[in-house]
Order: sequence, then C-alpha cells, then structure tokens
Amino acid sequence: MAIYLKTGKEESVVAEMNAQVRAIVEAAIIDVETRGDAAVREMSNKFDKWDRDSYQLTPAEIQACLDSLSDQELKDIEFAQTQVRRFAEHQKAALRDIEVETLPGVILGHKNIPVNSVGCYVPGGKYPMVASAHMSVLTANVAGVKRIVSCAPPYKGKPSAAIVAAQHLAGANEIYALGGIQAVAAMAIGTQTIKPVDMLVGPGNAFVAEAKRQLFGRVGIDLFAGPTETLIIADETVDGELCAVDLLGQAEHGINSPAILLTNSEQLAKDTMAEVERQLTILPTADAARQSWEEYGQVIVAESYDEMLAIADDLASEHVQIMTDRDDWFKDNLTNYGALFLGPRTNVSFGDKCIGTNHTLPTKKAARFTGGLWVGKFIKTCTYQKVLTDEASAHVGEHCSRLCALEGFSGHGEQANIRVRRYGNRTVAPYSAVQPE
Repeated sequence: MAIYLKTGKEESVVAEMNAQVRAIVEAAIIDVETRGDAAVREMSNKFDKWDRDSYQLTPAEIQACLDSLSDQELKDIEFAQTQVRRFAEHQKAALRDIEVETLPGVILGHKNIPVNSVGCYVPGGKYPMVASAHMSVLTANVAGVKRIVSCAPPYKGKPSAAIVAAQHLAGANEIYALGGIQAVAAMAIGTQTIKPVDMLVGPGNAFVAEAKRQLFGRVGIDLFAGPTETLIIADETVDGELCAVDLLGQAEHGINSPAILLTNSEQLAKDTMAEVERQLTILPTADAARQSWEEYGQVIVAESYDEMLAIADDLASEHVQIMTDRDDWFKDNLTNYGALFLGPRTNVSFGDKCIGTNHTLPTKKAARFTGGLWVGKFIKTCTYQKVLTDEASAHVGEHCSRLCALEGFSGHGEQANIRVRRYGNRTVAPYSAVQPE
C-alpha cells in the first residue's frame, strides 16, 4: 500500500475553484458574442491594462520585434523551430492517403486534409512563452493549414518581441497582441475585425483552458490543456537534488501546477522533500513555485515498481519523468501520459523548449483518452467511396436494403432498392426489403 508523505489540496476545494472559473468564462464568451470588438477591448483593458487602435500587429511592428533581438536569440529560436519542424515533418510523413478495392467494383479510401484555419494561443502574461509559438503555429504550418492566426497577451506593457518573432518565423498569417478569454473567444466566435477560425489550439491558464472547453463544438480544439502537471517516477538510482530540480522547474509555471514524486524509496522521498525546501530559498521564481508545491505538490512512496506503474496510470499526468533502473519497462507498460522523459539525461524542460516533441499535452487525466498536440491534430482524415460496376451496386444494395429494414429506416432502404432495380434488374417493391434469391 502506497504511503502519501505529502498531499495537495482537497478535491472539493479544487472543484469549487473550477466552478468559479466556469461562471466567469461563460459570461465573458456571451459578452464577446454579443458585443464583439467592444467586449474584447473592455476585457483587454481590464485584465491586461492594454489598449490600441488595432490589436493586430503590422508588418512594421513585427519587423521591429525581429530587429530588437540579438543574433544569438534569433539563432536559438531557429534551432528550436528546426527541431519541432523536423519531428512534425516525420509525423506527417507517417500519415498517408489510402484507396483500396474491398469488393470487386467497390473502392474505399481516405484523404488527409488540413483544416482551413486555426487560432493559436501563446501564453505570455507572466512568462513570455516563446516555445508555445513553435508548438502550435509551426506545427499547423507543417500540416498545411492555410490561415494561421496567433494571439499572445502583452508582456510588461507591450508585445513580447521574442514571442512575436517566433510567431512570425513559424508562419503565422495574422498576429494579435491579445490575451486571455477575450483572445480565445474572439478567434472562435469572430468580431467586427477578427474573422473566426475553425479550430483553437495552444495551452493557457485555467481561464483560457475553460474557454476552449466551452467553445468546443462551435470550433474544434486540440485538447484540454490546463495548468502544467509533472510526475517524477524515481528510484534509488538518482538523488534528491535532481528530483527536486525537476519538480520545482515545472512548479514555477504557476501557483496551481501539480508536481508529484512517485518513488519506491522512502529515503529518496525524504531527501527530495528536504532538497525542495533548500532550493526554494534560492530559486528566483520561488514565490510561484512554493505556493504550487505547498498546495498541489505530492510525494508518494510505493511498495514496488508494479505499484508505481498502477499509480502513474491512475494519475495520467501530463509530463512523466522516469529515472529508474528500468526506464524502458515503464515506457513499454505505461498507458496514460502526455509525454515521457526517459532517464536522467533528459527532462521536461527539454521537451518544453526545444528538443522537438510538442509541449501542448493533455492535463486533468485527459491522457486517458488523448495524446498531445501533433501535426495530425490539424488534419482531418476524410473517407470516400466509389462503386464502379452495376453488379457491385446491386450486391451491396441487397444487403443494405435488408439492414435498413432491420432498423426500420424505410427511406434509407429505398435508396438501396432503387439501385437494385436499376443496376441489378430485379423487381423490388418500394419501401420493402430485398429478399434473397
């Protein structure tokens, strides 16, 4: 039986907070739907203290952002985008159109078609999340999306030059200095000045995530990407210092980012907890990381590797860092996770920033039924069918007619019957089932 040396907030408290977020988001979306640009401007002023004639950046403003960055900063952005693009291109190559003859004269197939327009949200109010531009805009570009809109909030009173550069270099067609619920709602619903998109992607805070959830159906979304979650699965092959660094490195995302240590070593658990406290005294972002750790952090000591596996699958964490003497065993047996980071030489930060895999990943146990954002999320796999011969049409029609009768769909059945009459030269009474010969 696992021992919980540290637990986070009670689920009832979290549920109450979520309910408050839902109510705020619902009202904001209705406001944007009703008043359009006026509502967007009002919320931008209220939440970001940000107003301008047009929230869309001009080519001159975009170029000024590029010019303000050093050569090294641009090279680092280009390095990250090269890695993301390279992996996305390999993923796209794994998708292929098919066409097969399943019966004589019956052709079935599918085509992979990019969505026409995408709205990409890039978080940036607290930290300028440059990497999120690569993950959403660039991946949509590789997929072949025709119109890519990208929104990021102002950072310290103006557009973040690094985010704008990343959005532009990744291939955004329209770049807006706009954040929060207002950005997501404007892209999904449309306003007097912003044409709506077909799909929303990208991570964000609890309000952005809830806005995407409420807008799903009106537009497509990539997944539910809430506050960052990190699970470290470790044994005595690593030390408390390394575990603490990897926990706090993700806890700094915000005050509600769960960071969990799951181990079969009580000594490692205690060492890690002590190291967390020590590092919080020197970590520059300790204000956010400490609150996140104190309110959402957990330390779990399991009795065995099998129990660690079971607990990890139940947690279904966004990021799972594995540092054990059997990393590949976990890779082969874990089923619920957003992304794996195998061994002490890698870490979640590599995946977040530049190694090439996508960092927009499922949270809140959504990893039980979906993976993260990838090039395939922007592509619709659409089927088609073609019947080449009279014989094939009549043959399929006979079966279809009887199956429609079984379900009571007489109109459906007549669609089959007329083909049997015309192409099979058989007498079939209207709205009756074709009888076997």
